[in-house]
Amino acid sequence: MRILLWLFLCAISLLDLMGQASVVQVLENEEGSQLIVDGKPFMINGMNWDYFPRGTNYEYIIWQQPEELIRAALDREMRLLKKMKVNVVRQYTGVPAKWISYIYEKHGIFTILNHPFGRYGLSLDGEWVANTEYADPRVHKVLLAEVEQLARDYGDTPGLLMYLLGNENNYGLSWEGAETEAIPVGDELPAVRARAMYKLFNEAAAAMKALDTSHPIAICNGDLLYLDMIAEECPAFDIYGTNMYRGKSFGDAFERVKKEYGKPILFTEFGADAYNAKSQAEDQEPQAFYMVENWKEIYANAAGLGLAENALGGFTFQFSDGWWKFGQTYNLDVHDNNASWPNGGYEHDFIKGRNNMNEEWFGITAKGYTNSKGLYKLYPRAAYYALKKVHRFEPFASGATPAAVGAHFASIQLGKAAAKGRKSARKYHRAEKKLH
Repeated sequence: MRILLWLFLCAISLLDLMGQASVVQVLENEEGSQLIVDGKPFMINGMNWDYFPRGTNYEYIIWQQPEELIRAALDREMRLLKKMKVNVVRQYTGVPAKWISYIYEKHGIFTILNHPFGRYGLSLDGEWVANTEYADPRVHKVLLAEVEQLARDYGDTPGLLMYLLGNENNYGLSWEGAETEAIPVGDELPAVRARAMYKLFNEAAAAMKALDTSHPIAICNGDLLYLDMIAEECPAFDIYGTNMYRGKSFGDAFERVKKEYGKPILFTEFGADAYNAKSQAEDQEPQAFYMVENWKEIYANAAGLGLAENALGGFTFQFSDGWWKFGQTYNLDVHDNNASWPNGGYEHDFIKGRNNMNEEWFGITAKGYTNSKGLYKLYPRAAYYALKKVHRFEPFASGATPAAVGAHFASIQLGKAAAKGRKSARKYHRAEKKLH
């Protein structure tokens, strides 16, 4: 009887915990920087996640669909993510709090909630302005009101891990629109506009922290551009988040952020596409290779493991292919193979003077057709199977050492992951033939 009573009380305690918002903190000590969730060290094994059926674009909003469809879509995708030990997904604002809690309570996966902070424009005096001017007092008023409301609405949400502000907004100061372009450098960098932007970022972070003390706030910057300015203007942030595409190594990122900003680093986007610009064909193994190498560096730079000791984790980009990314408003049901920007860090298909990054092929899963219920099937690529092995490593577990990191990653066999990916691709192509 006593055992049954004890089990009952444990179950009630567990339900209580699952129904409460977590307390999340950034801890700095002699071992480095750690994220602490409800008193325990936490490494972010994250994924950039969204839900866009083929033939749709950014105008499609999963949260406006029938609840039966939302629940079915989440259950399908979160099960796949849980199998690879993903513990956090990155989502943009617009997701109702109840679905953040559903993902956590049903699948044990947290959400980092991302406010774009004017990255793709905003409405001013009833008119849409595509390129945000952060020095404009109207922009200041609108954005501060939005993020303060965000903290009020989501601060007590079970499953919320932290807030993220922006999405490489520093690039948006130079780019013409929302599509990804070549990374701006040198004379293309508008420093005056950038300083106004970062000042407003800092004010927003401070305002949110005054309303919610249980969740850290990270900025999302493009690579390390303006890091010196961020160090000057953005002391209110807890974490330096960065979208970084440098190939197999992040290079000096860990040490520079530690030395110049003094905050822990979180890789909010990184990865590789699964399309070879040279051969003009799907190419799964290089994608897996780059992602495995990136994660190896992240774990090796975690607290207590001897290197920079300031890595909180990362978010692989991305879970499934975005068929709308090239063009964004046309050919939405075509898997476009046009490369839209160049990056020499991905040597396997880089040719100087040509683009090699295919925005519609960054998924670690391929996306099938949409059935009559509004659901689609995902077909895992080699990167999915490789990352499934990667995330078995626990950097804060007893016995985790630099040697253990090396041994774990040496045991990951890309050939086996590629073989599974090819098998999955055959299933995908058979399904496509039936469709046509």
